[in-house]
Amino acid sequence: MRYLTPHRPAITALLLGGSALLLAGCDGGGLSRTFGLTRDAPDEFLVTTRAPLSMPPDFALRPPRPGAPRPQEQSEQAQAEEILVPQTALAGSGARAPSAGQAALLEQSGPAAPADIRRRVDQEARMDAPNEGFVDRLLYWRKSDTKEAVVDPAAEAQRVKQNSALGQSQNNGTTPIIQRSRTGWFQSLFSWL
Repeated sequence: MRYLTPHRPAITALLLGGSALLLAGCDGGGLSRTFGLTRDAPDEFLVTTRAPLSMPPDFALRPPRPGAPRPQEQSEQAQAEEILVPQTALAGSGARAPSAGQAALLEQSGPAAPADIRRRVDQEARMDAPNEGFVDRLLYWRKSDTKEAVVDPAAEAQRVKQNSALGQSQNNGTTPIIQRSRTGWFQSLFSWL
């Protein structure tokens, strides 16, 4: 004797829909993004700000042309230069001589740095460095390449987010770099294992 279920197509559709949702949850983001289950937030580094609108002091100004660049906005390069070198923002378009107050402040700040200051600082840093022991010199006889350092992007992003959350400057803390492991001749001898 065979029992007939009147809701067989509805149960089949419900099972197929449930299995599709379960599959969407198992994917790394592609299938759930296809079904519209995830939201893509805009990249905060690509968002640019516009200069605030303000009432012009003269009502006889000509109206702006559509598509023309705004005169109060700077290019991204000019904004970056202004952040890195604040003197360019203070100097404006034309270089001016320092005012009497600026000249007095510079005079009271002390004498100018000597021409060989970089060499002196490097020499003092070398003198302050700890001596390597005999075993370290034997095992790590190759000098590490200190010309360039690679920034660890994940740790740097975490540091920047943490400084932003705490309301601190982005320069606060040390920049994390990827340090290569030191390998000596004994380790390179067995590197094929």
